[in-house]
Amino acid sequence: MALTSCRECQAQVSDEARVCPHCGAPRPAQQDWTGTGFEWKSARTWRGYPLMHIAFGRDSRGKRRVAKGVVAIGQFAVGLITVAQFGVGLLFGFGQFVAGLTVVAQFAGGLLLGIGQFATGYAAVGQFVLAYYGLAQLGLGKFLWTGGSFGRKDPEAVQFFLSWWEAARDLLK
Repeated sequence: MALTSCRECQAQVSDEARVCPHCGAPRPAQQDWTGTGFEWKSARTWRGYPLMHIAFGRDSRGKRRVAKGVVAIGQFAVGLITVAQFGVGLLFGFGQFVAGLTVVAQFAGGLLLGIGQFATGYAAVGQFVLAYYGLAQLGLGKFLWTGGSFGRKDPEAVQFFLSWWEAARDLLK
């Protein structure tokens, strides 16, 4: 076991140390260590943001890598279009815990449309919803179409969702 300098604070550390005891840097003896995971940004940008940014894991300082771009893909991501475990998709988001204008996620916080196990939005479809128009097993909303023993079929909600179904079917013809 030899001593070497930490790449972050330059203090003496063991070449086998997993964390610097002085500054907390992970793998301090590896001078070229860039962190765990993966990060890639497209060369082309729009308003200073890469057209595509993919990021997973942690950087060399142990901080989470957050994807930020027009299209953002990662464990944590923010973009116009986002695919993430935790994210904000300004126009569209897909993932586990996502918020945005239109969202498909396990926990979908949509402003206009939310589709997921737990969904919110002007229109929401899911097991549990909070919406103006809701299609769900259980939910709260002005117009709901729900099932189960406490089923509720507001005629306006039924008409709203049936018109969506007709429009989707017409697009696939």
